[in-house]
Amino acid sequence: MGGRSDKIRVLVAKPGLDGHDRGAKVVARALRDAGMEVIYTGLRQTPEMIVEAALQEDVDVVGLSVLSGAHLTLVPKVTSLLRERGADDVLVVVGGIIPEQDVPTLLQAGVAGVFGPGTSTTDIARFIEKHVSQSTAGVAERAPS
Repeated sequence: MGGRSDKIRVLVAKPGLDGHDRGAKVVARALRDAGMEVIYTGLRQTPEMIVEAALQEDVDVVGLSVLSGAHLTLVPKVTSLLRERGADDVLVVVGGIIPEQDVPTLLQAGVAGVFGPGTSTTDIARFIEKHVSQSTAGVAERAPS
């Protein structure tokens, strides 16, 4: 992690047109409380904006909150842009309203964990702490809900 602090750096972003961010803010606060540095980009971010912010902030994790149903379009775009920009070591996690049948597609796209409604923020923080130092290859799993 170079010359920066040893804190895990997490970018929390709301891709797409979804206008509800209470859940993202709750998770961001919980991750801060767990000792992580959190950058929250706000609503209506494009995949390009999210990846640019992730690179500028030199984050370890990108957390995407998607409630709009556009996760199968937006999330793979973020993961492919991260790979194109040489940031394929960034752990990508997704939370929100994700139908069970869409989880395998997101995992194949490079997402490390998917967190549905009701997931404990403690479980999310633990998942990030456990996986951030590992390569994202081979650690994909459905998070406990």
